[in-house]
Amino acid sequence: MSLAFVFPGQGSQSLGMMKGFAGDASVRQTFEEASDALGQDLWAMCDEGADTAVINATVNTQPLMLTAGIAVFRAWRANGGVQPALAAGHSLGEYTALAAAGSIAFTDAVKLVRLRAEAMQSAVPEGVGAMAAILGLPDEVIVAACAQAAEGEVVEAVNFNSAGQVVIAGNKAAVERAMALCKEQGAKRALPLPVSVPSHCALMKPAAEQLAAALAGIAVAAPEFPVIHNADVAAYTDAAQIRDALTRQLYQPVRWVETVQQMAADGASVIAECGPGKVLVGLNKRIADGAQHIPLTDLAAFDALKSVL
Repeated sequence: MSLAFVFPGQGSQSLGMMKGFAGDASVRQTFEEASDALGQDLWAMCDEGADTAVINATVNTQPLMLTAGIAVFRAWRANGGVQPALAAGHSLGEYTALAAAGSIAFTDAVKLVRLRAEAMQSAVPEGVGAMAAILGLPDEVIVAACAQAAEGEVVEAVNFNSAGQVVIAGNKAAVERAMALCKEQGAKRALPLPVSVPSHCALMKPAAEQLAAALAGIAVAAPEFPVIHNADVAAYTDAAQIRDALTRQLYQPVRWVETVQQMAADGASVIAECGPGKVLVGLNKRIADGAQHIPLTDLAAFDALKSVL
């Protein structure tokens, strides 16, 4: 059996999301490393009874989700789990995948995604941008609706998550026009998303420039296992190509359907979601139904994964 790991991004965070790993020393150590790097207690931030608004703030969500994903990955390895044959991450999760593969040092990655989040928020003031999920329409119909709805503003299909589930992003008014057009075209639902930043669209180009400058000052090594990048559905070993893919990822679509299809084509027969939640498992089952999909949401899930390998 060939194992692939996928790492979740924003939207999978929740209070108490790490309680299934609370007794694992490598998990707590990982959170301590990240907390020291950022000067705040990330474990307390996501513990049960904390403030949901705090973990949902982009500047906190991004380093928190990266830390959670690396914590689960380290716990898997510390508990005798094998290294995956390949990996990918959804949006922010791409950074987690690269950190897991040793391409970017963990503490560098935590600081980098904090900067990424700050740059994204500063690029588009809250209330200017929007995102929405369009359900039940072919990709090409959604792309055409965005082109028609733009009217000089930005609205683009930015997350191709699964057949019949595409996220659009851009200027708020343009997103609202595209939602209306998609409904006219027969979309089952057009749902505004509770986010403060319109990720992966052209409005993020100023943030990408800041990110590129930060990436230039960070050591990037060849990954220990292939990491498929969102923007290109390709894996790189060259540092310049990895930096470029991460920069373009900020304003280009997340091609998740193609990414999971590529994993299956590369021989991945077991795809495990490494981090809180089961969002990617739900998507991946609809993309690669011939593979086994396992969410690593607690220590008991490690045994379930080992039993199929």
